[in-house]
Amino acid sequence: MNKVHEMKRKLGKRQRTVHPRSGAAALLLALIVVPPVTQAADDNNVHLHGALVAEPCVIPSGDEEITLDFGTIIDKYLYLNTRTLGQAFEIHLEDCDLTLGKTVSVSFTGTESSVLPGLLALDGSSGATGIAIGLETLSAQALPLNQASDKVQLQAGSTSIALKAYVQGEPDALREQSIKRGPFSAVATFHLDYE
Repeated sequence: MNKVHEMKRKLGKRQRTVHPRSGAAALLLALIVVPPVTQAADDNNVHLHGALVAEPCVIPSGDEEITLDFGTIIDKYLYLNTRTLGQAFEIHLEDCDLTLGKTVSVSFTGTESSVLPGLLALDGSSGATGIAIGLETLSAQALPLNQASDKVQLQAGSTSIALKAYVQGEPDALREQSIKRGPFSAVATFHLDYE
């Protein structure tokens, strides 16, 4: 006896014929029509952590980003001198509390030049090639990427960290006089370490 006939017998007087495939379709329809059951997650399943600290100084509002414009650099100048003079910029710190720290050092992170290690590589959108950007102190001491500067003594109230940036030609580009002209840009992030 097949399944259709068995169903007729079990239903008794109300004999209905149910085809096996229509039962599957009805079940599928019930799953689609019945809203999904949501299950509550266990309590305390999100854990948040952090640390609240006091820094000796704050960066004034608006000084979080520093933009330095080198202006126009003539490629012949680089062929003669290998690099530009350093262009000064400052990191400003305010509300310095000397009970929380006496010194600060700065370091920069960014994409490092593969040809001139320690110098900042240009962004991929730059038209110029054959150059990199270096950082140094006011006394022309190199400040390679990912290395902390010498400690700067904090002053009560306000402190400025004076630095310079310069453009340097890559050795092969200088030797072959193959620096490509065009606009250029690079991005670095500065980090402050207080003691």
